[in-house]
Amino acid sequence: MFQRFYPDEAVESAYGIPYEKLYEDGVRGLLYDIDNTLVEHGADATAQAVELIRHLRRMGFAVMFLSNNDEERVQRFNREIGADYIYKAGKPSPKSYIRAMRDMGTDAATTVFIGDQLFTDIWGAKRAGIRTYLVRPVAKREEIQIVLKRRLERIVLFFYRRHKGKRPARKKDGEG
Repeated sequence: MFQRFYPDEAVESAYGIPYEKLYEDGVRGLLYDIDNTLVEHGADATAQAVELIRHLRRMGFAVMFLSNNDEERVQRFNREIGADYIYKAGKPSPKSYIRAMRDMGTDAATTVFIGDQLFTDIWGAKRAGIRTYLVRPVAKREEIQIVLKRRLERIVLFFYRRHKGKRPARKKDGEG
């Protein structure tokens, strides 16, 4: 029932993803949410965020931000980074994800999305056929509408963790 919201991977931070392995596996495009994925909600890009994106570009990745925020917010975050972006993306609609892949010259098989929210970021990327990484939110405090969504996310994540913990049943000797 909840599988449509399950991320492909759940990690602590966008800064700890094995990007070298992704590149080796043929990934060439990285799509990021901004708020609570790379920085606290509303914050400008940190030195850590700037360095991460520069490092990824040097590796050969195309990087793009996909945000439901208005253009002023995304431009302010992106000032020192200078990556391409789509603002007012309408996540979870797959339209902006598909446009982003077209703009980066990638496809669903060579693109990964990194975000902090199941019902917008992850679900939208999955609807576009993109592999997903769910990260823990950067900030502990959030706006009330996000707090309410997080409560629903906890239910989905409970079943996700249970699902990930299951292993296929082993066949007994002599069974076909």
